[in-house]
Amino acid sequence: MAELERDPGYVTFLDEAEQEQQLRGDAYEQAAAGVLDELREAGYPVTAIGELPRSGFRYPGAVPVLVRWLPKVSDRVVKEDMIRALSVPWAKADAEPILREEFRRLPTQQDPTGALRWTIGNALEAMADRSSFDGLVDLAQDRRFGFAREMVVRALAKTKDPRAIDVLIGLLQDPDVVIAALTALGKLRAERARSAVTELMGHHDPAVRKEAKKALEKIDRGHVRPT
Repeated sequence: MAELERDPGYVTFLDEAEQEQQLRGDAYEQAAAGVLDELREAGYPVTAIGELPRSGFRYPGAVPVLVRWLPKVSDRVVKEDMIRALSVPWAKADAEPILREEFRRLPTQQDPTGALRWTIGNALEAMADRSSFDGLVDLAQDRRFGFAREMVVRALAKTKDPRAIDVLIGLLQDPDVVIAALTALGKLRAERARSAVTELMGHHDPAVRKEAKKALEKIDRGHVRPT
C-alpha cells in the first residue's frame, strides 16, 4: 500500500474515483431532493432513500411519500431505491396499485434492459397474497415485458388462487418465463400440471430440464399418501 500511495498513477486513480463518487452523490441528491425533503418533514431524516429499508425499522409514514413521488422521478437510481423501499408486505395497501402501474408504463429509454421493471416485479412478489391475483395475471401474461415478468409469475404462486395453476401451465410455453412458471408450479405442488411439466424434461435448455425435475419432485412430495 505504501508503494501504491507513492505511485502517481494510483493517486490519480483515487482522485478520479473520489470525484466520480462525489458527482454521483451530487446527482442523486439533486434527483431525489423533493422526495428527501418530504421524508424529512414526515420524520425520516435520511440522506438517501435506501437508508429506509436498511434501518431495520418500519417506516409507515414514509410509504405515502414514496408512492406519491414514484411516478414523478425519472432518475433510475433514485427510482430503484424507492421501489426497494416499497418492497415490503406491510406497504401493500398503498404501494401495490402504483407499482403495477409503474410496471406497465415504465418508458423503454428509462429501462432499456428491463432490469428496473424486474425490480418492480420483485416488489410485487414480496407483497403478493390472494387478493393480488387479478392485478398480477395480466402483467404475467403480457409478453411485451419479456423476462422482466419473472417475479410477477412467481408471485402467482403466493396468491394461492386456484386459477393460478392454469395460468402457469400456459406460461410454460413462454421462453422468457418458463423457469419462473416451473418454480411457481413446484411451490404449489400442482398435480394438475404434472403432464405439462413432464414434457419439459426433454427441453433443449438444461436449466429448464433442471427446474422441471425440481418441480416434479415437489409435486410428488405433495401427493405421497402415508402407508
